Amino acid sequence: MTITAANIDERISIDDLLHNVDGLLIGNKGYIKPSLKSDCHSYGIDLQIPLRKNMIDSRPKWFVRQLMKIRRRIETVIGQLVDYFEIEPIRTRDTWHLTSCIARKLLRFTVGIYLKFRRVMNLRI
Repeated sequence: MTITAANIDERISIDDLLHNVDGLLIGNKGYIKPSLKSDCHSYGIDLQIPLRKNMIDSRPKWFVRQLMKIRRRIETVIGQLVDYFEIEPIRTRDTWHLTSCIARKLLRFTVGIYLKFRRVMNLRI
């Protein structure tokens, strides 16, 4: 997890993430930059981004559909974190309290998903 100020370019903070990722990295349209894709490739990371409508996409249609399905799930989770756990309006004065508060909210969300999944699986057995 990397936390940055809202008023800076998000592509600046990707260097913090590149050291901890292997394989596939899915980004949003804000990460469209040819040099960024080559930087990720040098780390052994396959950066996949949904392209803008005016851009030509040479990837297979099934791959783009799968990519968009994953992106929708990510956006849903972000929306749930914002709506139910109020992850955006965190008012803290230092980094330790900020990261601690975000970690607690992510843990609550993860435990909730786990308990729901466990309950659904017990009903099916």
